[in-house]
Amino acid sequence: MSQSIETDKEWIVGITGASGAIYGVRLCEVLLELGYHVKILITDAGWRVLKEELNWNVSQRQETLNKHFSLFPGEYSYFPIQDIGASIASGSYQTEGMVIIPCSMGTLAGISHGMSDNLMERAADVMLKEGRKLIVVPRETPLHMIHLENMLRLSKAGATIIPAMPAFYYKPKTLDDIVSFLVGKVLDMMGIKHNMFTRWGDLDESKNGFD
Repeated sequence: MSQSIETDKEWIVGITGASGAIYGVRLCEVLLELGYHVKILITDAGWRVLKEELNWNVSQRQETLNKHFSLFPGEYSYFPIQDIGASIASGSYQTEGMVIIPCSMGTLAGISHGMSDNLMERAADVMLKEGRKLIVVPRETPLHMIHLENMLRLSKAGATIIPAMPAFYYKPKTLDDIVSFLVGKVLDMMGIKHNMFTRWGDLDESKNGFD
C-alpha cells in the first residue's frame, strides 16, 4: 500500500447493500492510509452485507468502525444514513467528491431520479448539482433495461460509472489482487496516485505477455 501523505482533502465514501462490501472497506483503508479525511455513509442494507460478507459486528456500528479504521493515519467521520441535516447534505460544505462502492440498484435508481430520500442520495445529489466528482460502482448482474437507463441518466448528469468488473491481464493470484484492481481503477478516476495493481505498460511482456 502507498506511503501516507499529509492532506486536508476530504472524500465521501458510501457503502450500500450490493454484494462487494470489501470494495468500499478497502477504498476507505487506502484513503485513510494516504492521510485523507473520509466521510463514511453506510445504508442499513450495507450494514447487513458487511455482517454477511465480512463478519462485521454491526450491533455497535461506531465501535465497529473504530475497530477497523482507527489505526490509520487519516481521519474519518461516520454519518447515520437518515441524518439529512449532516454537513455533507449541503452544497456549501466543500469536499473533493463522493464514491458509492458498491452501489445497489435501489440507490442508483434513487440518485438518478433525484429522490434524496436519505443522506446517501442527498449527498450524491449535492455532488451532481455542485459539479463535483460522483463515482458510482454498480454491482449487479444481469442488468435489465431500467438498470441500464438509470446508469445512462447518471452518466449524462456528470457521474462516472465504474462497474465492478475485474481484469485478468495482470494475472491476479488472490482475491485481494482482484479487489485491489477495482479499487485502483476508482482511485484513478479520483485523481489519486497509487500502486494497487500492475498497469499494462508496466508488464514485463517477455514473461507476462500473451502468446
